[in-house]
Amino acid sequence: MAAIIEVKYFNSFLLRKTVNSTDVPVWYKTAGLTPNSERNWIIEESRIRGGYNNTSVDFGARAYLAAESNSGAILSNSLIYSGILNSRTGTNNTNQFPVGEDITRSLDPSNGSIQKLYAENTNLTILQENKVSKALIDKDAIYSAEGSSITTSGAQVIGQVVPYGGEYGISRDPGSFAVHGYRKYFTDKNRNAVLRLSSDGITEISSYGMKDFFRDKFAELDLNFSQIGKIVGGFDVHTKTYVVSLQNSNSLQNSNIAGTYNTLAFDESVKGWVSRYDYKPDQIFSLKNNYFTTFSGGMGTQYSIPSADFNGLYKHYFGANYGKFYGKAVDSLVTTVFNPKISLSKNFLTIGYEGSSGWETNSFVSDTTGTYGGARFDIAFPVKSYDEGEYVINPANGQPVVPANYQTTFGTPNPPYTKMRAGFDRKENKYVSNIKNNSAPRPGEVIYGEALSGIKGMFATVTFSIDATTNTLGKKELFAVASTYVESSY
Repeated sequence: MAAIIEVKYFNSFLLRKTVNSTDVPVWYKTAGLTPNSERNWIIEESRIRGGYNNTSVDFGARAYLAAESNSGAILSNSLIYSGILNSRTGTNNTNQFPVGEDITRSLDPSNGSIQKLYAENTNLTILQENKVSKALIDKDAIYSAEGSSITTSGAQVIGQVVPYGGEYGISRDPGSFAVHGYRKYFTDKNRNAVLRLSSDGITEISSYGMKDFFRDKFAELDLNFSQIGKIVGGFDVHTKTYVVSLQNSNSLQNSNIAGTYNTLAFDESVKGWVSRYDYKPDQIFSLKNNYFTTFSGGMGTQYSIPSADFNGLYKHYFGANYGKFYGKAVDSLVTTVFNPKISLSKNFLTIGYEGSSGWETNSFVSDTTGTYGGARFDIAFPVKSYDEGEYVINPANGQPVVPANYQTTFGTPNPPYTKMRAGFDRKENKYVSNIKNNSAPRPGEVIYGEALSGIKGMFATVTFSIDATTNTLGKKELFAVASTYVESSY
């Protein structure tokens, strides 16, 4: 039995790049010219039977709308989605935006422009300048008579938009956004807040002891209206902390000078800001259990890198050098406040800590008073580390000799004399020292100045730092600090 088989065919076009006598390219076939075979294209018409062997072809019927103007419209508070991409079938419709279909979702324009989108499972987190919302993807939400929501599958790609509680957004700083697990972190400069979005909603984590600090630093970012400062955020997967860097917009924007930036870390396990860093990153991210930052723009000079325009990718926690960022070693500082029995005036007598050898105190200062013509306070002499405070008494003249002069004075680096400590001494595996007063005399004091051991005050602030000789660039740990005191008065 005979059968009729319809043969489908397309128009084919051969485009050649040829050159004339003056080597000017010509994009059509001309008799007598030599074609350049490396620039040939064979193109098939996209329609079946679009006019076989016709001298010309046209677009034909068009199933789309033509705009009267080619000028684009920017809808900063709206979302739009295209056709699908199916890698299994080879279908790629991502360039299709059919205006006849409901493919847009508009959010409240009073909440500002959309700054950041983050897709997670079947939810889309939308961060506007003044609001954070959640959009349902490929599902809708219906509500029962009791008011509880029930999600159902729907035909809409972007379903119902549900705003989170609280008047918070991301301002214009999408670079502050970071995510780890089910928690998302970002800043809202307009409301002086650093925020965490989790299953319990939005929490202002800047209020964990740092509310005043961030209020002041956010205000400094916009002091220069010609160039607003920037905020960079990321998650440190090594220490499980959110790292945010506030970078001022002054002439020192690209330098690593203290005061032009503040880089801090928030630890979820202790609900507090646990550290400040001496590096200024351009970007912050984690990849495969490693923590990275990038730096550029004049960092080379500050970090002793040959080129001042050096751009680099820096891997943290790599190697045995601690306290070293972008090729430059920086000192580690820990500041704590002693304030037991807040209404008690105290005499602080000693200082001690648990941890590694190599820590010293830079300052030990009491609170200020407003008497006798201005603010006054007690201050103590710095306390040297265990190794740097070592000395022996030279029996020849009764003078102290430090370790750097042992070889010159005694002919050996280990003289057979009792080693004394002018700083921290080790007792019961703890490092302790008395406090020697370094205050100027005050009128009315019975015993004043350095004649009194310890310092007086309602509270005291002490700063620990690593020394310059003990296990240089090695690991130094500080577990706990303490001070003994006696009652002065209530």
